[in-house]
Amino acid sequence: MSVRRYAIAVGVVVLAGLVGMTVATGEVPYPDIPKGRGEACVEDTEYMRRNHMTLLMHQRDDTMHKGIRSKRHSLKECLDCHAVAGADSTPVTVADPQHFCRSCHDYAAVKIDCFQCHASRPERDTVAEAREQ
Repeated sequence: MSVRRYAIAVGVVVLAGLVGMTVATGEVPYPDIPKGRGEACVEDTEYMRRNHMTLLMHQRDDTMHKGIRSKRHSLKECLDCHAVAGADSTPVTVADPQHFCRSCHDYAAVKIDCFQCHASRPERDTVAEAREQ
């Protein structure tokens, strides 16, 4: 048996074991999603998990094409509430796996392209402000 075939066979056995453990225990691994700092999100949690991209695109269209700027579904407001502090107590950027958006996007293997143009952390240190309150 070639090394490549052996590696594939071992990989299949390991994967089957992991899947079997998950099915047998009924546990599904979920990402560790950091909590926001506000009382509640602007929408229900399950709704936001399923529809945040549509809301952000709608907000983008209203802002860019119609000149309407509102806070309810803006990326800036999301980042202000959901900033995650790093080891130095300042908000992490999207380059850090702890970043709020990356927690789900990495889990779902979905590319985040918002931060190619937008800042991936708040303009001001909202993490420090929350600690002071």
